[in-house]
Amino acid sequence: MRMDGRRTSSNVDDRRGMSAGKAAGMGIGGIIIIGLITWIMGGNPLSVIQDAANNGGLLTGGGVETSQDYQPTAEEEALAEFSKQILASTEDVWSKIFREQVGAEYEPPKMVLFTNAVQTGCGGASAAVGPFYCSADKSLYIDLSFFSQMKQQLGADGEFAYAYVIAHEVGHHVENLLGTLGQVHQKMQQSDKTTANNWSVRLELQADFLAGVWGHHEDKMFNSIDQQDILNAINCSKVIGDDYLQRKAQGRVVPDAFTHGTSAQREKWLKRGLQTGDLRYGDTYNIPYSQL
Repeated sequence: MRMDGRRTSSNVDDRRGMSAGKAAGMGIGGIIIIGLITWIMGGNPLSVIQDAANNGGLLTGGGVETSQDYQPTAEEEALAEFSKQILASTEDVWSKIFREQVGAEYEPPKMVLFTNAVQTGCGGASAAVGPFYCSADKSLYIDLSFFSQMKQQLGADGEFAYAYVIAHEVGHHVENLLGTLGQVHQKMQQSDKTTANNWSVRLELQADFLAGVWGHHEDKMFNSIDQQDILNAINCSKVIGDDYLQRKAQGRVVPDAFTHGTSAQREKWLKRGLQTGDLRYGDTYNIPYSQL
């Protein structure tokens, strides 16, 4: 991506080096690997957080964050700068889209950068859940080491692939502002497990579509994306498909356990957003599940 000279967002809370309880049982590398699976297979990541806390698992300690000696690497600092630029881009793009397509003013989210564990408006979270969005405080949370593990463990690399991850979480914020996030979560709570998973797939595929919509307008406004960037993002969407990660994790596919969509579905909806840039083409809720 061509991001030289682009502004960075001020809606960033950098908590790297703050301690919010320690991850127990394995090193950070193992935790992030689990996070790669949890991110696309775990349904609502906050339920994973709660289960871990209840079982003395991935997050321990109290709710107070304390400062620790921490020295980020040059690579991490570059990723932090890039992430802040991408967040700024989503602010510019979604402000324009909301005015033109929604008829409302866009309220940007906050992005929280953390290491290992963090306190959120939705509870305490470890890096094991991967990047996530908390509607209670309208913030997205990212441990930047996720991007390195994404590259090393799944072969998903490239700046636009990383941008897609951020834009997907911002997509959940857009869903929250439009009211669909709360509506779907309510339906999930009232449904059996398989039906709830189906609703989750619809929600996640729309977030993929919204990430594509952002990419469409980002390139239109700034001429920042080339064909290789798009291929990198599409490859990322494929390797975080439920079917791909289930095969990688357990050697078989269990469709009833899908929570984010297959590789083909995630690629389809990301592409649709990239190609159209139009919110009218992103309704994942009123079509038969088999047609997603």
